[in-house]
Amino acid sequence: MQSFSRGWSFLKQAWEMAFKDKDLLKPSIYALIAGGIVSVLGIIPLAIGYFIFGTEGIGGFIMFIMGGLLVFVQFVVTYVFSAMTVYLIYGYLAEGDGKMEEAWAIVRRDFFDILTLAAASTAVNMLKNMAQRNKKNSIAANLARSATSLLETLWTEASYLVLPAMIIDDLNLKDGLQRVWNITKENLLLVGISTVGVRAVTGLIGFVFSMVGLAIAFAIGGGLAYISGGNAAISITGIVIGALIFFAFVMVASVFSSYTNTAYHTCLYIWARQVETARAHGSSAQVKAPAPLAAALA
Repeated sequence: MQSFSRGWSFLKQAWEMAFKDKDLLKPSIYALIAGGIVSVLGIIPLAIGYFIFGTEGIGGFIMFIMGGLLVFVQFVVTYVFSAMTVYLIYGYLAEGDGKMEEAWAIVRRDFFDILTLAAASTAVNMLKNMAQRNKKNSIAANLARSATSLLETLWTEASYLVLPAMIIDDLNLKDGLQRVWNITKENLLLVGISTVGVRAVTGLIGFVFSMVGLAIAFAIGGGLAYISGGNAAISITGIVIGALIFFAFVMVASVFSSYTNTAYHTCLYIWARQVETARAHGSSAQVKAPAPLAAALA
């Protein structure tokens, strides 16, 4: 319960930052729009490929590669805009202002490193999908499914922290992973991850948003269909309006979760980085966490 309370406290602090500097939210909104466009455009060649090649034999392999390419592009979009958010939050905490032009410049500087992170995440995703698609009920198949699910969970958490290492310290994927591993061994990250329930809070809020959106969508869509008296045009209009309302709520929840989680892991990395630096200089004094995280841990 304390973890959830701390997660809620951090959420309030993170959104106070966003209300003071609106630029901090822009990348999350851009990511949602760009990701939606990529998904819509990516479905077209997948659908064409499905009808041409099918899913058996060589056709299944082609579809697997096409699906992997789409996942890769989606990861690139996510990481590009998350990288902007990381730098904006870093700038805000350091100087009181996150500057969009500087964030764009940093993304251009680290674009190749972002591509490597996206490629690694795609590989992990595809490994998990391959294991999940194996319908065998053997011990080996079950172990593979469990192992790849665990791998995806660990990699997702690692990627949240590697991205700040890339952006703040200008590290490549290999050095970023090494840095995160080193500060994890020193227990500089585990405390924050285990005691501040940001993921639980954002997950709950996302669920509530989705359910509220679904209820409103059903009420409007179902209501118009009911009072239409069998009029197809009114029924279809009601369904379309309901669907748009539902997806609007889902989009808001997505922006909410994306920004909050990125802000949390950025603050966590900055704190661990400062503690590491203090220890390297022989200081044993307690290093205060960045303001949003410090308030959550108070």
